[in-house]
Amino acid sequence: MLRRGFLKRAAAVPLVGAAGRLWAAPASAPRLLVVFLRGAYDAASVLVPIGSDDYYAARPRIAIARPGTGPEAALVLPDQSDWGLTPAWADSLLPLYERGQLAAIPFAGTHDLSRSHFETQDHIELGQSDDPVAGRDFRSGFLNRLAEVLGARDAIALTSDLPLILRGAVKVPNLALGSVGRGGVDARQTELIRQMYAGTRLAGPVNDGFDVRQAAQRELMGGMEAASRNAITARGFEGEARRIGRLMRERHRLGFVDVGGWDTHVGQGAGTGALATRVGELGNGLAALAQELGEAAWRDTVVVVLSEFGRTFRENGNRGTDHGHGSTYWVLGGSVRGGRVVGEQVAVRMDTLHQSRDWPVLNEYRGVFAGLFQQMYGLSAAQLGRVFEGVMPVGLGLV
Repeated sequence: MLRRGFLKRAAAVPLVGAAGRLWAAPASAPRLLVVFLRGAYDAASVLVPIGSDDYYAARPRIAIARPGTGPEAALVLPDQSDWGLTPAWADSLLPLYERGQLAAIPFAGTHDLSRSHFETQDHIELGQSDDPVAGRDFRSGFLNRLAEVLGARDAIALTSDLPLILRGAVKVPNLALGSVGRGGVDARQTELIRQMYAGTRLAGPVNDGFDVRQAAQRELMGGMEAASRNAITARGFEGEARRIGRLMRERHRLGFVDVGGWDTHVGQGAGTGALATRVGELGNGLAALAQELGEAAWRDTVVVVLSEFGRTFRENGNRGTDHGHGSTYWVLGGSVRGGRVVGEQVAVRMDTLHQSRDWPVLNEYRGVFAGLFQQMYGLSAAQLGRVFEGVMPVGLGLV
């Protein structure tokens, strides 16, 4: 839990005055960073259902092996027989889990069934009603509404454009992070190389090579890049994590960053491979963030990692996975009551899947966030209603 002293101070200071005027949140208010994995990461390759025979039958080529079966096997989680952890987090986030500073929430997500990256990302960021008749107000994202309720003026979007989640009444700046990891030769460099070889005997092979490369990128990467919405890559996040930590430590107490590249339809790999590399970079970045914040600031920080939806339980013919439904959220911080897999759960079997193909959503995202906000900030039911109208908070006891 967050420090009891902080909770008492926060509860003693009303966030909304009798006349409805917003008051500033206490100077010791906790920090919150939301990390959005755009492209729908494969949760079953990170929090691994090692107790499920059906998981291994459904993924003969990409399942993460059971613990103790080799160097690419899942990591053992204390007091867990049903779940293991990706080996990509052995040196980064497993230590946080073992210290009780990292928790997993499987079967989490939204009830949106479009399986569209854009539809579902918008749905989550807005945090509005599931009722299609009610429509959507694209001027108001749920983190902006939280900032308004808190009277906060220290929110920031660590993105190239202001995301929906932070649009609204409170003016929030955005700061684009570096483009580390976005790829090798860009369009300008390609043209320069073409010109360099023009008129030589190598002009034809060079041009043909670039044409083939560009065609392959359009075919294999176009969907992934679109789903990422210009988000920084996992490698870029790892490189920028310390900068984010300094910003959150010194000035900002409410932040959002998105990380792209998770739409793994093809060749995602198992304990090693393309997905494991990205997951490892993400874990290294989160560990570096915690280190850069320092012990005192990390103690008052909560980081939530989520994605728009999960992926199919079965692998596809390309050794990847397709758009699914339920996912796993991660909550970490210096005072998070972690070292646990929390929330409503069900045995991972073929007969418990959603539509016989995906993890179900048992822990709806708005209820999960509402429960966190209630515990972190001591918000009243009326205040929570301004962030998530008509949503009951789900108390998972994480802070």
